[in-house]
Amino acid sequence: MSGSLGKALRMLTVLGEGPASLDELAGRLEVHKTTALRLLRTLADEHFVHRDGQFRYHLGARLFELSSRGLDQREVRPIAAPHLLAFNRAHGHTTHLSELIGSEIVYIDKLESHDHVRMASRVGLRGPVHSTAAGKVLLADLDPAERDRVLEGADLSPRTPHTIIDRGAYLSELDRVRERGWAQDREENEPSINCIGAPVRGPAGTAVAAVSVSVPSIVATYDQLIELVPSLLAVAGAISRDHGWRPT
Repeated sequence: MSGSLGKALRMLTVLGEGPASLDELAGRLEVHKTTALRLLRTLADEHFVHRDGQFRYHLGARLFELSSRGLDQREVRPIAAPHLLAFNRAHGHTTHLSELIGSEIVYIDKLESHDHVRMASRVGLRGPVHSTAAGKVLLADLDPAERDRVLEGADLSPRTPHTIIDRGAYLSELDRVRERGWAQDREENEPSINCIGAPVRGPAGTAVAAVSVSVPSIVATYDQLIELVPSLLAVAGAISRDHGWRPT
């Protein structure tokens, strides 16, 4: 990778964390301001960044366009879309489709709840593997060596008082997930938010994504959420079959 290209990509990564001034970008990249300005002008010409009235730089429209196209190119997303829509219409709760990327999950689709309570998650947001139902589902399907590799790179810090942070207890939880075919997050990732998740399998039978449904406790109790497990398994199974999985 050329030096200029590498600096430009690092600049976009920094702006992904939030708007920044020319001085801040030059400092983060450890380059002279003239170099940073030259890169910013090139990126701005192609609409990868833009500058606001306070002379702070933001990610540009072209980047969001490419991000949207990239999400559409993930094979499982368009396959899952009609199934997730039907599930969301039937039950009215926030529904996510997630993938495992490195040592985190990434939300690749989201359907909002039908009530007035909105969750902070969004498409493209990364989440922890240890405290989310989706993360548990995806890790439970890995072979031990790959699972350990993911956990070595994961941040296992507590998200709430209910987060499982003991490695032995977490591995036991993954065993339970593997046996029953679905996972739960009982206020482990966010206070007062319960979640259940199920795997989406590809042609080889391995979990390629996870469908999850999240409900604030003020909307539905944990016991009411658990009643949706059969429907969740059914929608995950339907997506899996459309994705080429043939259960034996």
